[in-house]
Amino acid sequence: MATYEVKFATSAAKEFRSLPPELKHRTGAAIDGLSQDPRPPGVRKLVGHERLYRIRVGQYRVVYEIDDEEQLIRITRVRHRREVYR
Repeated sequence: MATYEVKFATSAAKEFRSLPPELKHRTGAAIDGLSQDPRPPGVRKLVGHERLYRIRVGQYRVVYEIDDEEQLIRITRVRHRREVYR
């Protein structure tokens, strides 16, 4: 399986940096795993969006876009579940 390049949107990088250390470690491991498998078990496609998906990391969600042609994953949001879809 081909590896995908993972890039953060500027706002998502800021959200990721502001996470508590333990949560940052768990979320970072989940994001690193996306480079090998962009659609891991438990991934959900967001309704109303063509290329947006989300994964759960505890109470937080990582929303990302997959570009299969360029083998690129762009992280768009890393937020608590009550705030991520607003």
